[in-house]
Amino acid sequence: MRSRTCPVPHNHYQTRDGRWIAIACTNDRMFARLLQAMQRPDLAGDPRMTTTPARLENRALVDGLVAGWVAERDAPDALAALEAAEVPSSMVASVRDLFEDAHVRARENIVSAVLPLLGTISMPAVIPRLTRTPGRIESAGPSRPGEHNEEIYCGRLGLSREELTRLGERGVI
Repeated sequence: MRSRTCPVPHNHYQTRDGRWIAIACTNDRMFARLLQAMQRPDLAGDPRMTTTPARLENRALVDGLVAGWVAERDAPDALAALEAAEVPSSMVASVRDLFEDAHVRARENIVSAVLPLLGTISMPAVIPRLTRTPGRIESAGPSRPGEHNEEIYCGRLGLSREELTRLGERGVI
């Protein structure tokens, strides 16, 4: 649930073509520009929307109006209108977008690892990549279920190997 003090609108909205757009109006001037983009000058004097406190009290109404406007447009059209009105907004990148993004690829922000039971998987790289200490992924996780049971149960939790064996025999682990 959103904080009652988070500006309104400040949310993600789905477009007609199934994409998502983030819109963040943090003050009254930005909201006035959003009304221009939405071609809704009739709402400029509505006391439920003229100030941030009023929009906070009427969050569902304002979010519903913005969501409805965005839902009637394809993402490029909505973004063009928002940009022309200088409304803070952006396309929300899908996973597919990230994998296809030239900048993500050039920065090697997604790496691959081979797991015996799963095969090759992709995952986020260590970000940020620092010059002197760039970070690295040493393991993508265990190779098999229970691989670290003895280390954890006996080493860290102090159980004996016999106790570990009994837990396994009882199907607890």
